[in-house]
Amino acid sequence: MATEILIIDDNPDIRNILNDLISDEGYKTRVAANYNQALNEIDKKLPDVAIIDVKLDKGDNDGIELLTHIKSKNKDIPVIIISGHANIEMAVKSLKSGAFEFIQKPFDQERLMNFVKRAAENFNLKNQNKELATKLFHSFELIGSSSNIEKIRDQISKLSSSESRIFINGPTGSGKELIARKIHKLSKRSNEPFVILNGALLDVKKYEQELFGEEKINGSISYGALEKSSGGILLIDEVSEIPLETQSKILRVLTDQKFKRINGDHDIKVNVRIICSSSKDIKNEIELGNFREDLFHRLNVFQINIDHLKNRIEDIPLLIKYFSKKISQNYNLKKFDIDTNNHYLINYDWPGNVRELRNLIERIAILGPDNNEKVSSIIKESLKKPVGENYKIENSLSIPLKEARENFEKEYLTTQLKKFGGNISKTAEFVGMERSALHRKLKGLGVKDLN
Repeated sequence: MATEILIIDDNPDIRNILNDLISDEGYKTRVAANYNQALNEIDKKLPDVAIIDVKLDKGDNDGIELLTHIKSKNKDIPVIIISGHANIEMAVKSLKSGAFEFIQKPFDQERLMNFVKRAAENFNLKNQNKELATKLFHSFELIGSSSNIEKIRDQISKLSSSESRIFINGPTGSGKELIARKIHKLSKRSNEPFVILNGALLDVKKYEQELFGEEKINGSISYGALEKSSGGILLIDEVSEIPLETQSKILRVLTDQKFKRINGDHDIKVNVRIICSSSKDIKNEIELGNFREDLFHRLNVFQINIDHLKNRIEDIPLLIKYFSKKISQNYNLKKFDIDTNNHYLINYDWPGNVRELRNLIERIAILGPDNNEKVSSIIKESLKKPVGENYKIENSLSIPLKEARENFEKEYLTTQLKKFGGNISKTAEFVGMERSALHRKLKGLGVKDLN
């Protein structure tokens, strides 16, 4: 698809020269002769690149206002500012406002076309990177054989066809966004937008602007997440981070099914399915007064809970095999094997959950170790615990041998049981014991049946 350039200049001669020059190079073009025409063209469809004259018919800096308007919609769109009244101050202001380049009239045509080509390449490259990241993310599956993952798969299958709101609980990096994306993919809204609003990453002063959008004094509109996701699904990630004042307004939207943009006068109807997620204990946040209980009940029609990776050890070998294969395919890297029984991998606490495991596998893939010893060395170095966590070793040196051995056996056998999902027969075979002997050992150590 050809790159589309929007040309905004009130001088018809300049407009025509730019249009002919750029069209001859194979680019698609659109033109606007004044501020209002430009605003309509931008709001109708965002261009891939814009060329804007600083001074149009509205004021001395209306070109900068259009630049800001474009950036509010998509910060990645390159904007080339041109001016017949250029000075250093104007150039600096343009670049600080996000301009890709600044060029003075009368301009050198070859120089301008170099700017246009670089701007188009810049935009296309960013788009390709986004598409690759999205493709990579969408290609991931919910991997695991634990009862927790099996239950979540069943919930996704059942909830995708409904329109009910969903609340996803789980620690950071456990796969909450992946679950939401799977629901979107299987839902009736799959061909409509999937928009993410991350409550933990927003400036406190910008929550409502990001959610509801804003009607500005100059007549331009900045659309919020509710409108961007119209017809589709809005994932409010880390919803517990949203201020109480904004929470009350979200509750009103859910009740009335409509809202107003900031500085807006008319109601906008809501047609969006909302999924929320949180890595915090939301009930504890309610008790602390940080989250509205009435809003929680509105959002929590159905709840999905994903466990910490350390509590579903049997999923780790499957995830290792899956990510090893997937990452080598996606990045066109040499296939590699990782020992899924590596005790560093199995006994590690995984504070970053599945995301941390995936990052580790990606690191190994990129470094490309050529033998198991080097793979093991990368794993050991990556998962090295802080010095302060050596207390277990130090503590074991201060107790009798029998007690230390029992502590080790209890921890070892509990880990192996988790690894095999509580299956006694498989655990016994792996540790080299008879099934009945393992039963007796577990009973003697006070280890409860995990089933």
